[in-house]
Amino acid sequence: MVERETDPDRITAWRPEVKGVAEVFHAHFTHHSYPMHVHDTWTLLIVDEGAIRYDLERHEHGTPLGTVSLLPPGVPHNGSAATPDGFRKRVLYLEASDDGPLDTSLIGAAADSPDLVDPLLRHRIGQLHTALGRPGDELEAAARLALVGERLRERLRPGVGDPVRAVPDRRVADRLRQLLDARVVDGVGLEEASGVIDAHPAHLVRSFSAAYGIAPHQYLMARRVDRARRLLLAGRPVGEVAADLGFYDQSHLTRHFKRVVGIPPGRYAHASARR
Repeated sequence: MVERETDPDRITAWRPEVKGVAEVFHAHFTHHSYPMHVHDTWTLLIVDEGAIRYDLERHEHGTPLGTVSLLPPGVPHNGSAATPDGFRKRVLYLEASDDGPLDTSLIGAAADSPDLVDPLLRHRIGQLHTALGRPGDELEAAARLALVGERLRERLRPGVGDPVRAVPDRRVADRLRQLLDARVVDGVGLEEASGVIDAHPAHLVRSFSAAYGIAPHQYLMARRVDRARRLLLAGRPVGEVAADLGFYDQSHLTRHFKRVVGIPPGRYAHASARR
């Protein structure tokens, strides 16, 4: 992760280990103006403070608070603050390929209508940014990316529907659960699971969540936490437990353990040792 801070501008940028995401870029700018330029990726933009105005295909657009902007690859655009105090934005640069989150057939529709007023989509994008900022939660990030891509395709193909939004399939859900149960420690990526089960990633996530009332990444972490409890009761150190069960680090275990059990693993181990 690269961070650069000036006064008063600040940026953070990194490339996560999630297929389809070329870069995550967070920035607070007060005076910077982007010249006309192009990307070879999709630019998925939300603004948290202020507003941005930009030109795309010789038409002026803007991003007031609550808007989601999707700028297609290869189409020139610029950008500048539309308010005196500048803007704070979060951007995802998504790979433009037929097996990516968005295929190139959607470029024309995005160029015609790049600004989307969609509270659900914006909420999902915010959740995706949060997951992408937490090492070890790549399965969650991939699942959230699949749902964001599904929603974008629905918005860009109004009335057509999304071919991946099928009725939840219990057979698909059961196969994914078996795969997760077999890979509790090693984990499994959503792309790999999609290939093994032969189902679109978004369909995998929807089918599993509908069948079991829990998202795949939540299920996997709950299984790991369950095993962690047993090891901690046996007197194993927290750091060793985290490493042995596939957590990114001890803080990764602590975050999920506290979410499931209600207390950090260190307190849990201490309480069991006193008893």
